[in-house]
Amino acid sequence: MAELETRELEYFIAVADELHFGRAAIRLSIAQPALSKAIRRIEGRLGFPLFVRSSRQVSLTPAGEALREHGRHALNAVSAAVRNARRAGDTQAGLRLVLKPGGDAGLLSGILAGYAQQPDARRVDILFSGPADRTDFLRDGRADVGLLYTPFDDLDGLAHETLHTENRVVIVPPGHRLAGRNSARMSDLEGESMPRWKGVPGGDGTGPEVADVVQLVDMIKVGRMIGLLPRSLIEPIHTGVVCVPVLDAPPSHLVLAWNEQDRRPLVASFITAALAAKPRETP
Repeated sequence: MAELETRELEYFIAVADELHFGRAAIRLSIAQPALSKAIRRIEGRLGFPLFVRSSRQVSLTPAGEALREHGRHALNAVSAAVRNARRAGDTQAGLRLVLKPGGDAGLLSGILAGYAQQPDARRVDILFSGPADRTDFLRDGRADVGLLYTPFDDLDGLAHETLHTENRVVIVPPGHRLAGRNSARMSDLEGESMPRWKGVPGGDGTGPEVADVVQLVDMIKVGRMIGLLPRSLIEPIHTGVVCVPVLDAPPSHLVLAWNEQDRRPLVASFITAALAAKPRETP
């Protein structure tokens, strides 16, 4: 069975991303002829072409499309393995927690205080990320644990424990038709412009692209869209907007997540502290 070395896979991914041998060579800091030769060598070993080349453009063959998708996962897995091995060997390394700004439902201080009481507690480094990549931080080893929201974040390959469940609210400007309501239903939101979250594929949003809650609120204030969020992400309520509970919106869950293959004691201790700090839900 044909096999590729990690370096060769990196060469292929660079060309597949750029679809231009010159730009890929610059990205890799190698000469373009050497890169072209390496790609031809890979194709010869595999026995089929990965690229369609013409004088004007480079495109991927179906085989190249498949290798790009799975090859990227393979490279990420190798990087994560090296990163985690290095971390496991460093007895002084701190624990890294990733979350979105304000995305802790008010629980973080209690969790950190509880963790500090663990006999093997370490320094906790807090990493903030955008709406699309918190799960990537956990899968590739840049973070050890994360505070995520379901059903919004993809938990595939991640173990998790639910810390808090809450309802969602619709955020509207003061003059909006829903602003004076005590509650709303999902049907009331039909036809409204909703946000497109930067870096998050899919979704039903038709409004401007936003990267975080601050940008969302700014767009709502000027009447460009409305938003539907877990209540804790908008509290304390920003000035210039109104929040209305949506009675039939599926609830959101704040979860503590970690790579399901990660069984290190420092992660287990943090999980223990987080569960101990978990608030008692009101029936």
